[in-house]
Amino acid sequence: MKTFMDAIERGDTDAALDTLANDVVFRSPAVHTPYVGKRPTSVILSAVNEVFEDFRYTRVLEDGADSVLVFEAHVGDKQLEGADFIHVNSAGLIDDFTVMIRPMKGLQAVVEGMAAAIPSAMQRLGVRPEEMKQ
Repeated sequence: MKTFMDAIERGDTDAALDTLANDVVFRSPAVHTPYVGKRPTSVILSAVNEVFEDFRYTRVLEDGADSVLVFEAHVGDKQLEGADFIHVNSAGLIDDFTVMIRPMKGLQAVVEGMAAAIPSAMQRLGVRPEEMKQ
């Protein structure tokens, strides 16, 4: 988890993607259906780097292949707390990634920021809309 955490805190999307399985399942706190695969997840992580400010992990809970990474960040003037629930496969790559965020006003700020950031991340990464289908 250290490699993933360090990459996310540095805003290094490429290094974070190196820790993901090709068939990673990413569950967003804002949409019901998960994103499947590295390409859609790369868009999400890239957009997160644009939207979240002062991102830092504050606590790590690990139990074998499962980890919970507790974080804090800002989106504009909204402070938020969240947790990344992560499972790694037998190769040590992240294959399941669920994000939860609180409070509601923080989540609303994330949703608004991500709605603006995702299209530019898709264009920058060359990801087509059909690849983002959940």
